[in-house]
Amino acid sequence: MNEYILIFRHEDGNKVASPEQIQTWMKQTMDWIGGIAAQNKFVQGNGLPFDDAKVVRHNNIVTNGPFGEIKETIGGYIIVKADNIDEAVNFAKGSPVLQGEGNTVEVRKVITGGSAKLNDRN
Repeated sequence: MNEYILIFRHEDGNKVASPEQIQTWMKQTMDWIGGIAAQNKFVQGNGLPFDDAKVVRHNNIVTNGPFGEIKETIGGYIIVKADNIDEAVNFAKGSPVLQGEGNTVEVRKVITGGSAKLNDRN
C-alpha cells in the first residue's frame, strides 16, 4: 500500500465566506475525512493558513505571502493510504473543496523510505 498526498487548491483565495458557510464546509470536510479514517486509510492532514507565511525565491529573496489575492492558493492537504492512484483519486473526488468553482485536488504519490529512495530517482 502506498501513501498519496491530496493537495487542495483554491482558485480564488480572496473570496470571503460567511461563518455559517465555513462551519458547513468544515463539517463536510470532517465527515469526508472521517469516512477515509473509518477505512483506516487516513494518515494525516493540515490546513495551510496565509498569516505568518513567507515565500523564498531564487537568490534567497524572501517575501511575505502567499496571499489570498493570487489566482490559485494551496489551502491544505491530507495524506491517505491507497492501493493505487485510482483509489487515491476516488478519495479526492469526494472532497468538499471541489464544491468551489475552479478548485482542484492534486493527487501525488509520496515517496517513503528516506533519502535512499529520493536518490534512486536521479
